[in-house]
Amino acid sequence: MGGGSQGEGGTVSSRASILSGLLDASVIVRYLLDEPSELAGLGAEIIDSDEALGVTDGALLETMWVLTSVYRLQREIVVDSLADFLERENISTVNLDKGLVLQALLLCRPSGRMSFADALLWASALSTSERRVYSFDERFPTDGIEVRTRR
Repeated sequence: MGGGSQGEGGTVSSRASILSGLLDASVIVRYLLDEPSELAGLGAEIIDSDEALGVTDGALLETMWVLTSVYRLQREIVVDSLADFLERENISTVNLDKGLVLQALLLCRPSGRMSFADALLWASALSTSERRVYSFDERFPTDGIEVRTRR
């Protein structure tokens, strides 16, 4: 998939005011697919700039869904492309630690047993003081969190 250069970036929570804007999944998808050329070019102008841009978990989930379901790209390609995108210096995750989001993506890569939504929920739980998730999914990841089925 297409896309520009890489770098390192941070997490935005209370610092959201330093962002120049948030990215919608439509911009990310066009940028990563590099098509159609006109929209991909506009996406590249935005993403390849020096502007500080934020990505929400909702935009990430929609991007993952579109790339795997609509475009039927292999999960590994989507995970790797999104990881490269998130490693850009000017891209920050909103209300989630970027490192945890990258770890969550990697949980989705090898077998496909982990859904993108569960992986981001895991990252969210690690970002809270409670570090607890209520789930009936016996395969939900427990690394660093407590998974419960009742109170």
